[in-house]
Amino acid sequence: MVTEKKLVVSREFRLQMEGYGLTTAEIHYHLPDYPRLLQLYVWQEYDLAPEFPTLRGFLSYWEQELEGALHSVRVAHHRLIKPAEWQAVDGVFTIQ
Repeated sequence: MVTEKKLVVSREFRLQMEGYGLTTAEIHYHLPDYPRLLQLYVWQEYDLAPEFPTLRGFLSYWEQELEGALHSVRVAHHRLIKPAEWQAVDGVFTIQ
């Protein structure tokens, strides 16, 4: 009996093929009990730049459901899968 193997592609790989990149957000927020103190939270997910719908959804949830008021958000984004780069070489080097 021949069994057929199904290839399983990870969610992350599918998102990268659809143009998503790895987004990291550094979120500073005020502690609820000590509003003069800032706390840092690092969030990371695959998202689409420059609109960042996933990050915006997370921040909207934060503002509605969590007590710590947002102070600032710093975002870094990098597409991990992208077209190959090609450069013309002006010369040939021979190594013997």
